[in-house]
Amino acid sequence: MTLGRYATSAAVALLCHGAAATSLSAQKAKAAAGAPNTTAMLTALDTKADHYADVAKQIWGFAEVGFMEVKSTALLQSELKTAGFTITAGVAGEPTAFVAEYGSGKPVIALLGEFDALPGLSQDAAPSRNPLIAGGPGHGCGHHLFGTASTAAAIALKDWMQTNNVKGTLRMIGTPAEEGGSGKVYMVRDGVFNDVDAVIAWHPGDENSITGERTMANISGKFHFKGISAHAAAAPERGRSALDGVEVMNVMSNYLREHIPDGTRIHYVITDGGRAPNVVPDEAEVYYYVRHVDMNVVNDVWSRVVNAAKGAAVGTGTTYELQLTGSVYSLLPNETLAKVQQRMLERVGGYTLTPAERTFAEQLQKSPQFMPQPLTNTALIKPLIIGAAGSASTDVGDVSWVVPTVQLSAATWVPGTAAHSWQAVAAGGMSIGAKGMMVAAKTMALTGAELFATPATIAAAKAELDTRRGAGFTYSTVLGTQKPALDYRKGSVPAANK
Repeated sequence: MTLGRYATSAAVALLCHGAAATSLSAQKAKAAAGAPNTTAMLTALDTKADHYADVAKQIWGFAEVGFMEVKSTALLQSELKTAGFTITAGVAGEPTAFVAEYGSGKPVIALLGEFDALPGLSQDAAPSRNPLIAGGPGHGCGHHLFGTASTAAAIALKDWMQTNNVKGTLRMIGTPAEEGGSGKVYMVRDGVFNDVDAVIAWHPGDENSITGERTMANISGKFHFKGISAHAAAAPERGRSALDGVEVMNVMSNYLREHIPDGTRIHYVITDGGRAPNVVPDEAEVYYYVRHVDMNVVNDVWSRVVNAAKGAAVGTGTTYELQLTGSVYSLLPNETLAKVQQRMLERVGGYTLTPAERTFAEQLQKSPQFMPQPLTNTALIKPLIIGAAGSASTDVGDVSWVVPTVQLSAATWVPGTAAHSWQAVAAGGMSIGAKGMMVAAKTMALTGAELFATPATIAAAKAELDTRRGAGFTYSTVLGTQKPALDYRKGSVPAANK
């Protein structure tokens, strides 16, 4: 009887084990199959393509610079709120930053969106130079497309989650002041990404590819010199020129170029050089950037630039104050996520130019300093390459050191277009920009769906991040505990555009 009882128990255990094994096999099969019903998600994005093109064109017209993107952030937040997201605005001490959230629990997957413009790049959506506002800002890096595509992808992904009863938390994080303001750095520092499992981003460009290279880390800041004003002809001996301090600092910094590691970049602009030649200027300012792929090199070279400021102040009898405006890490690629996004980008594919778009592109390619590439490149998907050194900087870099992050580039500009150019503004304000934007939106949505459906991919991406950043890594920033430099673009926007 006792033996029979044990035999019965063993049989039940065997049946239970078999059921569990069957259940586990079913789970693995489901995970291997990837995200369900994503075709409908792509169709929904196609249906709303004209609407999102209009949203992007409105932000293109606002052309608001870093930490001043009031209308732009309001429009994106309105789109997300209408779609059913819960909005938290003003995060990390940045009035135009926001987090839009849907769902609950794990995993937590975030999409990033930017929306700041660049000073001095105002331009009509035309293939010849034609500023809309003299000296005004323009979307020379395509962030009007960036924020809109991310919003479109988030809404499509949220609807897919609802339809398929997918569990987890989806966030769209609106990140201001990428252009020199390091908006995401303050978000990372203040814990906005602490519980996020994976981040999906993109950036406008002139090709369709996955961002597998390491970008450049940087530190930037404004050196404000103070001296003593005097009549430049009648009493020059009584003056101490703040502009002299700036110029002597620049001379010393330029001599550094011979003695710094290859690949380092130092650039500056004099943002205030005085008001009249016959007045010894008692205030002057110069705005510096230092870049390199390795943050350790950036820190070393930056300290030498600061020493140049100190020496210039001593030598000219002036003083200076330093306002750090930003600092970002290099982008840390995640091959696990990049392979997923590459598959999704290949599924979406590129696009071909219409006859009217081709005429526009051909005219634009004739503009000065343009380096034309084949117009057929908009239809191509570049193969995945991981680990090459890049040349630009982005505050997505800081995010990538704390959360597994993936980013793609979509062809929103005429092939051969340089970023931060009026040509980028022109293409970004017409249908070429809108078409590339939807390639990005679809790829991001598909990538998000795949990650929600395959938690093992997220686990592998986290393990890769731990390996790439090395044992004992702790995130920190040279910005320390300072507040965001909300006024770093002060004076860069003509009164007519404020």
